[in-house]
Amino acid sequence: MITTVTLNAAIDKTYFLNDFALSGVHRVQKMISEPGGKGINVAKVLHRLGLESVATGFVGGHSGEHILALLEARGIRHQFVTVAGESRLCLNLIDETAGIQTEVLEAGPSIGAADWERLKETVAQLAGDSEYVVFSGSLPAGVDSGAYAELVQVVQQRGAKAIVDTSGEPLAKVLAAKPFMVKPNESELAVLLGKEAHTLGIEEIRDAMHRWHATGIPLVAVSLGSEGSLVSYEGTCYKVTPPKVELVNPVGCGDTFVAGMAAGLARGLSSEDTIVLATAAAAANAEERQAGCVAVEKLADLQKRVKVEIVNG
Repeated sequence: MITTVTLNAAIDKTYFLNDFALSGVHRVQKMISEPGGKGINVAKVLHRLGLESVATGFVGGHSGEHILALLEARGIRHQFVTVAGESRLCLNLIDETAGIQTEVLEAGPSIGAADWERLKETVAQLAGDSEYVVFSGSLPAGVDSGAYAELVQVVQQRGAKAIVDTSGEPLAKVLAAKPFMVKPNESELAVLLGKEAHTLGIEEIRDAMHRWHATGIPLVAVSLGSEGSLVSYEGTCYKVTPPKVELVNPVGCGDTFVAGMAAGLARGLSSEDTIVLATAAAAANAEERQAGCVAVEKLADLQKRVKVEIVNG
């Protein structure tokens, strides 16, 4: 089983508009409402791929109740911790005329000490039945920046492998806990290295990966947006180029990549086949209007079009 952890769950609403501007009245052409937050997106993709999974994290208020109802409607198992306050609403405004998007993200509820202890107990319980535990997304108010590091230690003590997709100080601190896998994007890695993202070359990214391996992190993936990713695992570094697709909505592609990696690992696929599955799934998500959605019937063709090169140095 795979557990996904979303500490700042959300209702994700995507508005499709024409000629969006910062003033005036705009009529929404189409609206999609989904249970969201990065970990929930991972859970949705795992469900689509047929993997046994359970989603946990924090939810609160009427929005939290709605998130749980949406998960149940999709047949996704969940065991969330309910807190005071209201789970956040995240808006993704897509201007179909200009081909641009704007995201507006609420903060979400503040988490108290008792809430945090209940969450740790829930994660520990689920980790005992899981092979992998995926931690994704930002931290809510009231939670220390070392929260993911603490949770990684909890799941590793129960014999599960931790996969972490976060940024900033939470990412910097979680590295010391030596999770099984981390997945920063190029900009997030650049911040850790004190660099500008556009200045990073393959060699510099690969060197950072090797340093993390040396500390005890077996698998590192650095996403490069539409250019694909660099993935280093079991002594081999891969440059991965995704297939060309018609971009509809890029939100959730990174989460879908993480879900594909977790799915491939759980199924015992080879390193290359796992990377190909993750990349094809992310490309399939880019073609959909909602985040965390994969048309599984497209995967076989997309997998054939993923290019994987070994770039060891």
